[in-house]
Amino acid sequence: MTQMGQVKAAKKFVENWTGHGYEKGESQKFWIDLLTSVFGVENISSFIFFEEQVKDKLFLTTLDERIITNFIDAYIPSTRVMIEQKSSSKDFLHNKKRYCLWLEGASPTEIKKCPLVYERVKKCKESRENSIAEGIRKFANTPHLFAQRTQPIGVDYIIVPRVSSENRRYVPIGFMSADTIVSDAVQIVPDATLYEFGVMTSNVHMAWMRAVCGRLKSDYRYSKDIVYNNFVWCNPTVEQKAKIEETAQGILDVRAKYPDSSLADLYDEILMPQDLRKAHHENDKAVMSAYGFNPKTGEQEIVSELFRLYEKLSGKTS
Repeated sequence: MTQMGQVKAAKKFVENWTGHGYEKGESQKFWIDLLTSVFGVENISSFIFFEEQVKDKLFLTTLDERIITNFIDAYIPSTRVMIEQKSSSKDFLHNKKRYCLWLEGASPTEIKKCPLVYERVKKCKESRENSIAEGIRKFANTPHLFAQRTQPIGVDYIIVPRVSSENRRYVPIGFMSADTIVSDAVQIVPDATLYEFGVMTSNVHMAWMRAVCGRLKSDYRYSKDIVYNNFVWCNPTVEQKAKIEETAQGILDVRAKYPDSSLADLYDEILMPQDLRKAHHENDKAVMSAYGFNPKTGEQEIVSELFRLYEKLSGKTS
């Protein structure tokens, strides 16, 4: 294929796939179409393999090394390129999927075997070298690796958009699997459970977030240092914790009933389905009970009590 022919094929590919590409249902079609129509790959079934199982080392401490097993979206054996879905705040909220070249552990020879990958790495190096930010320039020596890698290897996590519309009652958060790579447009809570999800998506945490978070224009800007790290967690009984886990799962179950709707649509205050709103109300009641709040406690009262608890804890640790 000539260079001009490849450019035309690439434009047609973009036109065909714009607005499409549901990761769970169309990921394989996407990559097969890209490799065959744009890059002219033949014998595609022996060139790329999907949902490949891989093993890696997880170093918990210098004395605790474990072998973990994960699945990657796709693997190209001839170049040892692994393909992973990548998620940012906008992608997460609007059900948009992106992919990245995850070259952790790939040797220079393996990268150079794939001209496309090599050129991407070369351009990344040039871009980092020419950056006005000293913090970025220092990563020019490892252009095949992400400059910021915020998530631990092999651990599922809760994802929280850094920026969310002020018109939402609840900032949409969710669970992501370890094989999804996140950008710095989101915050993550590694190795979290349904309990943490339930508390974080409750009106108690949302009230705290609205009171202390930063703003981007008028939208909420969630930060780990100000919002998450200063949030006072409750001390639930076994029964209360189980109830929060139950209502948290209820939220996820209702979301699953709307596979064609993005979180941005589900949490639109005008369009939010009644069963999802009810699931959140049940979760709110469970969390408020664990804090000892009356179900009718208003947001200002919740924030006042959380600040009182914060001051109490600060006094104990000072």
